Amino acid sequence: MTIDRRHFLGLAGLSALVAGARKALPLAARGPEATPAAATRWAMVVDPQKCLHADGCTRCFAACHARHNVPSIPEPRHEVKWIWRERFERAFPSEQNVFLEDGLKGKTVPVLCNHCDNPPCTRVCPTKATWKRDDGIVMMDSHRCIGCRYCMAACPYGSRSFNWTDPRPHLASVAPDYPTRTKGVVEKCTFCEERLATGQRPLCVEACPEGALAFGNLADARSEVREILRRRHALRRKPELGTQPGVYYGV
Repeated sequence: MTIDRRHFLGLAGLSALVAGARKALPLAARGPEATPAAATRWAMVVDPQKCLHADGCTRCFAACHARHNVPSIPEPRHEVKWIWRERFERAFPSEQNVFLEDGLKGKTVPVLCNHCDNPPCTRVCPTKATWKRDDGIVMMDSHRCIGCRYCMAACPYGSRSFNWTDPRPHLASVAPDYPTRTKGVVEKCTFCEERLATGQRPLCVEACPEGALAFGNLADARSEVREILRRRHALRRKPELGTQPGVYYGV
């Protein structure tokens, strides 16, 4: 089939018009593939030594769980937690050696969702109830969760909890400005994304009396977390898995 010059110029003009209209469209209308590179990558740095100074302190847990209506269920098999303590050896199995610093051996460190750059949990969710935002936060939408627990099986850190029973009877009080969950859904830490939206830090960071938790933007070379990582060697949990956690432990 042949095409004359007038027809060709007409098609070229139409293509230019469409391209120009696409440039004028807001990003939200173009779909996620058009989202520009994020200028923010939220991350946390934990100082285990500072945490040990307040041995037995649970202020970060208490503040987080009260704000997010996390139930206190006495049955260990049904426990729900967003931030908790693990023995150093269990949290960092690949760091075990006979010369492990005595100050950490047998001690516990706070652990939470690692908000990985390469989160396996998001890839297995059939309803997209969990996903990673451009700023690195791995989110969880309990309304879309069907309770299949694929994300729990995929997470190598045990950072997600399942509501085997109705969690609401296990709340001492209800924070009115944060939704409660129901039986049959998964939940986890979200880096207090609702506070970040108003310029506040995560509650666990603010509640720590020793300043053992630092939070900030890894993409900002002047941020507190970048400064700490420049000065200190830092570990990440199970780095051999390639998940690239967004929670670091300065040692």
